[in-house]
Parts: sequence; structure tokens; C-alpha cells
Amino acid sequence: MTITNIHFVGSIGLEDADSVFRNLGKIIGSKARRYPDGETGKRHYWVQWQGEVFGNHPAFKFDAEREKLTDTANKTRLYRLKSPVDISELAFTPLGYASEAIASFQLFSSLKRDGVIPPKTRFQVSLPTPVAVLMTFLIPEHRSLVEPAYTKAMEAEMHTILANIPADELAMQWDIAHELVAFEGNFSLPYANIFDGTCERVAKLVDQIPEAVETGIHLCYGDPGHKHIIDPEDLGNCVKFANVLQAKSTRPINYFHMPVLRERKDESYFRPLTNLDINNAELVLGLIHYTDGVEGTLERMDTANKVVGDYAIATECGFGRRQSDTILDLLKIHAALPVK
Repeated sequence: MTITNIHFVGSIGLEDADSVFRNLGKIIGSKARRYPDGETGKRHYWVQWQGEVFGNHPAFKFDAEREKLTDTANKTRLYRLKSPVDISELAFTPLGYASEAIASFQLFSSLKRDGVIPPKTRFQVSLPTPVAVLMTFLIPEHRSLVEPAYTKAMEAEMHTILANIPADELAMQWDIAHELVAFEGNFSLPYANIFDGTCERVAKLVDQIPEAVETGIHLCYGDPGHKHIIDPEDLGNCVKFANVLQAKSTRPINYFHMPVLRERKDESYFRPLTNLDINNAELVLGLIHYTDGVEGTLERMDTANKVVGDYAIATECGFGRRQSDTILDLLKIHAALPVK
């Protein structure tokens, strides 16, 4: 068994990208193959910053009757299409993902030239599936109507990133969260066949990425309040999604990240990994937890080692919402673990 790599899902709750890159370089160094920019500032709470896309769009209006609270600090406003709207003419201006990535890559490149970032490190861009944004901001009746236009806009963001960042320095990750939770039976999506519909949509996104760009999948059960929306019984559904996504994609997916609950140190949670069929893709197990540190992580690793061979390690999800004074200690927990 070899721990091949440290992986970061995306968000890292430091002040800005410069602080993220410098601390990763200092604490983690070459133990991580990819550095994200930490999704700092307005991007810290995953897709929440995309609310302005709908709030500023002339085709949408705020639905006051359906406003909901995701938690005490973050209010999600639900929007609806104004009537009448010609769906065939619906379009979005740039969503912001590409401009943020390009600016961060310029900083990444400068710090790499200065020796702050190891020379072989790739710049990682993590993108949510379009469905995640639609589920967060639109009333249920209008999600499927808007999906084609928003998907086209997200694809445009991806292609702008691909056109402006060298392929051999880039890693692109698609985050699958709402889809996995829905498949477990928690809620419905804008399409009927959750598993097949999700795999078809994600494979289509993956297939647009050149093979020279490292591509990964983050499978997630959510992280509101550092708790899953639903706790999986085991890694069975993650394995099912990974196997089919790898088989459906015309280009290879390079890595798959799967979450491991803090309390699950039992072999039964990991046993579905014996059915994992992802060719030579890297398996990333999100088994690092701040609350029990190195000791608890090693216990989960000891159990994983009974079931699976080489793998990389990570947290369950991004940690951009953590208290800022815990971030450096969490990075040090990563660095203290036995990585090749």
C-alpha cells in the first residue's frame, strides 16, 4: 500500500489565493500534485456566489414566497423565470469561473517561477455541475427549462479556461453533490433517471476536456455545517458512479475522490471498493478529519488498507467554511501523514 498524493477538493479558507499557494508550498510542498486557489473571497461557500447571476439577470425574478435559509449565515434566494420568456432565447453572460481561474493561474505561474510552488504541480480548477447551481437557486418547476442555457454557459466557462491555461499545467475537477444525494433518495432532480441522467451529463462535460488536462471527479454528500445532507451506508454508490463515468467517458478520468465519514473506521464501509473498476485512475479517499487529526486518520487508513491498494488522501470536502484559525493546523495534519 502506498499513499500516492495529498489532494485538496477546492476551497481552503485562507485570506486569498496568494496565502493559499504560499502555505501549500510551505507546508505541503510536492506531496500534492495539484494546488487549487482555495476558492477564497465570495467563492468560499461553493455555488452560493452564483446567486448574483440570477439576481442580475433580466429573465428572472426573486420568488419571495419560496425563500429559504440554508443556515443562519447563508441565505439562498430562489428565483423563477419571468413570464413570458422565450426559453430558446435564454442566455447567460459569463458566470465568473473562468475569469477567477485565469487570474489565479497568473499568480500560480509567478509563484512557481519563484520556487514557492513545486515545478511539477498542476493548477486545479474545481467546477460544480450545472445541476448543483440550478438546484440551489431556481424553483423546481423551472430547473429543467433553464438547464440547457446554464449548461451552455458553464461549458463556455470551461472552454475559456482551457483556452487560457496550458493543458500540461491544468487539472479540472467536476463536483458531483446534489446528484449523489438525490440518488440516495433525498430529493428529486430536473430529470427522471437520476443515475443515468447524471452520468450522461457529466461524461459529456468530461469529454470536452483534452486528454493532456488532468481531469477528476469529486463525489460529495454535501457539507452544510460540516455535516452530510445524508450519510451513505458505505462507498457502494460512489463506486457505482465512478465505474460508469469512467466507462462512459471517451477520454480517461484521472482521479475520483470519495468521502469517508469520521466515525466509519469499519471495514464494511470500504468493502465496495473491491468492485472499483476505473482503469488506472487514482482513487482519492477523503478520510482526513480535523477533529481527530493524525491519529483518527491513521485508523481509517488502516481499515482502508485491508480493502484497497494505493490511494491518495484528502478531507471529505473543501474546507473553505472552516474557522480560519484552524486551516493551518489542518494543513499540518495532512503533511504529517505518510505520503510517498
